[in-house]
Amino acid sequence: MQAPEGKGKSSGADSAGKPLRADARRNRDKLLAIAARAFAEAGVNTSLEAIAREAGLGIGTLYRHFPTREALIEATYRREVEALVEAAATLSRERSAEAALAEWMQRFVDYIATKRGMRDSLRLLSESKSPLFAQTSGLVPRALTGLIERAAAEGAIRTDADSADVMHALSSIYSASDGPDWRERSRRLVRLLMDGLRYGAPGAPKAR
Repeated sequence: MQAPEGKGKSSGADSAGKPLRADARRNRDKLLAIAARAFAEAGVNTSLEAIAREAGLGIGTLYRHFPTREALIEATYRREVEALVEAAATLSRERSAEAALAEWMQRFVDYIATKRGMRDSLRLLSESKSPLFAQTSGLVPRALTGLIERAAAEGAIRTDADSADVMHALSSIYSASDGPDWRERSRRLVRLLMDGLRYGAPGAPKAR
């Protein structure tokens, strides 16, 4: 069966595509969550042994799931994209349109933080024609489009908001200068962007 668009090897499958046992799947998910945080904080040269140790696992377990550092990086990036897309759907079910959009944009900052930590390796993957980017291309912008359209339809943001413009503005934080306050600066910028989307919205309080 062909993998769904945006999916490569299932997150519930091993490197050969075979379904994982429940305990093995939990171990894999734990390794990916810790790797995402480690890459965001220290880059892709962070110790794989440290990642395995934080997960409470041996390095052999890590290598069984991810035979190379590149395999771990690719799987981490794929997981981050899928998690951001799934968050859009979950937030849309559980939050108002305005709250869902605002929270999702803040989660986008964390996604970009991990992506920045992997930037050199992702560039090499792109140059090597890895299928990763073809499989994930467009998923995040489409998730944002759904959130923007719902918020605009409900009058929570201005009706002329263009999701491509918003994505361009959000993506600009990827190339912002490094520094210990990068994440907080990015969160402030996202809040300002959300305020701009609310300005002039049909449902916004009228100025007195």
